[in-house]
Amino acid sequence: MRWADLDLLGHVNNVVYVDYLQEARVDMMRSHGPAIRDEAGDGLAEGVVVVRHEVSYQAPLNFRLRPISIECWVTEIRAASFTMAYEVFDETPEGRVVHLRASTVLTPYVFANERPRRLTPSEKQALAVFKEEPLPQSAKIPPVDPWDPGHYALQVRFSDVDVYGHVNNVKYFEYLQEARVPMMSRVARDLPGVEALHVVVAQTDVDYRRPILLRAAPYDIHSRITHVGRKSFTIASEIRDGDELLARARVVLVCFDSATQRSVEPPPAYRDAMMAVVA
Repeated sequence: MRWADLDLLGHVNNVVYVDYLQEARVDMMRSHGPAIRDEAGDGLAEGVVVVRHEVSYQAPLNFRLRPISIECWVTEIRAASFTMAYEVFDETPEGRVVHLRASTVLTPYVFANERPRRLTPSEKQALAVFKEEPLPQSAKIPPVDPWDPGHYALQVRFSDVDVYGHVNNVKYFEYLQEARVPMMSRVARDLPGVEALHVVVAQTDVDYRRPILLRAAPYDIHSRITHVGRKSFTIASEIRDGDELLARARVVLVCFDSATQRSVEPPPAYRDAMMAVVA
């Protein structure tokens, strides 16, 4: 890991974990590249698009010089998609410490024609070698009603785009983070004496519907608080190009005390402010 991977709390940022998963997945596919290829010779390492991410953050990960371990395996193989699961962990004398569990639905994609394709028999056979038990699945992500304080104008950067001209799937997590920070500032701006609320991400689910492309005009992100619990709250978001839905997401955040490194209840005034805007 790198110094640049850390957030203000000194933890590996929630966005960076998804980058780790992508690196592990590509490494697995490339290591077995001769077997996992289509008839055109394209490998599943790069010739896929992400359809869905479900990421569950289990325990904070702090900076250290030794590497972190990632296991990845296949949980489902369908006609035109397959699902992979991941576990980010440490092996300690006391046992395994899990920092994150996640799953990703991927579909083979013909980038020259901008269309998905079916898995070949040889690809299915190669993937079946890695098939193990699935992780629990999240519920369907509901639609989001637009709300002015929850609007964010998304400007895509040149560095966000991959070799195929699409915004990389990891960047969506960064976009969601950039959108919810100003929204939460607007929720709390009229609360005198209430300090900034520290939060950690507990769960992020993203459905990818259409590719986001590099262009001068911004896209729209609409976010809303949909649930407030005792120590956590949920934000649902949609990335849109006008009326066209590009992605839909749900993020569960936990209020956090950086001094004790434990979850806490938010200040009553802050909780009341969130409850007042719950969709």
